[in-house]
Amino acid sequence: MTFSNSHQGRSNLSSVRFDALTGFRCLAACMVFVYHNRKYWRNELHPEFLRLINEFNIGVSLFFVLSGFLIAYTYGEKPLQSGKEYCRYLLLRLARIMPVYWLILTCYYLDKSYGHRQFTWLTYSLVHAFSDKHNLDAIAQAWSLNVEMVFYFFAPLLCLLQRKHIMYVLGFLAALFFIAWGTGVYWHSINGNPQHYFYPLQFLLDASFPGRSIEFLAGLLMASAFKKKKAILESIRYKTWIGFAGIFITAYCIGLFEADVYHQGTDKVAGRLIELLLLPVFVVTALTGLIQERTLLQRFFSSRVLVLLGNASFAFYLVHISYVSLKLRDYVLLPDRNFVLLWVISIVLYFLFEKPVYNFLRKKIKPVN
Repeated sequence: MTFSNSHQGRSNLSSVRFDALTGFRCLAACMVFVYHNRKYWRNELHPEFLRLINEFNIGVSLFFVLSGFLIAYTYGEKPLQSGKEYCRYLLLRLARIMPVYWLILTCYYLDKSYGHRQFTWLTYSLVHAFSDKHNLDAIAQAWSLNVEMVFYFFAPLLCLLQRKHIMYVLGFLAALFFIAWGTGVYWHSINGNPQHYFYPLQFLLDASFPGRSIEFLAGLLMASAFKKKKAILESIRYKTWIGFAGIFITAYCIGLFEADVYHQGTDKVAGRLIELLLLPVFVVTALTGLIQERTLLQRFFSSRVLVLLGNASFAFYLVHISYVSLKLRDYVLLPDRNFVLLWVISIVLYFLFEKPVYNFLRKKIKPVN
């Protein structure tokens, strides 16, 4: 899930168009919120609408494609110019994501009625998310931060390989997938792999970077096209509307493979293939439209309110379920499942902690001379 709100590169893409991408993050976050709370509305919604929102976990896919674009467009392969450059790049990524995660996790840990002081360095480092048995421990949605961090680790190399030839990227990602899968299977053959690290295959496909890399790759290829000033989708009119319509139609089509309202269409091979191969195409189309076309949707997503919510979307993602949401429900539970209140908390968290801490750390992580 991208949580990067990088504003570098605006000399090439105008501010309003980058703002529209920031606002787009709000949509992705709201989709994930609806997905996680859909169970409370199952008896009130039309079955076909429920089929649609039952697949709103694709909000994570939207984040991943956007992350691939922003990181590749902002950094490219530049971090590989030297070891110091690469270390600075990684430190900036850590400074952007980890402080807010650590703050909420520590509050959870210290709260005797919730955390029970049971979290370890594995949880704080996100290493727990390599395990099928533990990837939902503590702040459950943080599994995707692990996926993001692994992408950040490999992103400069992927950009370098892509500049040489796309087949190098595909070969590298395939090798990475089979190494991870082979590690899990071999570990299982030795002692049963009791914590299920990189195991089983379904976990690897659902919740690891090797399994989700196609979504990041779509964003990376989009960034490459923009940096090279290629005519990406230029012959297609109404890209914005086609992209957004395609995202929701794809979600509905995935839902056609649901066994029942308690399962997702991605549990079936056909649904998974649609998510991995078709959905990123429509996400790229939508993002390209937001950048290239002046439409009502571009104005909407670049509005002050949507940009504010987009900036606070990382905090919202971390508080919308698990500890903060549960703690809030101890005091109040509104009919919207505290949707508005959680956004207010996220905005406060963004301005009082996330943004100032990142700005402070960014100044300390000085550019390489």
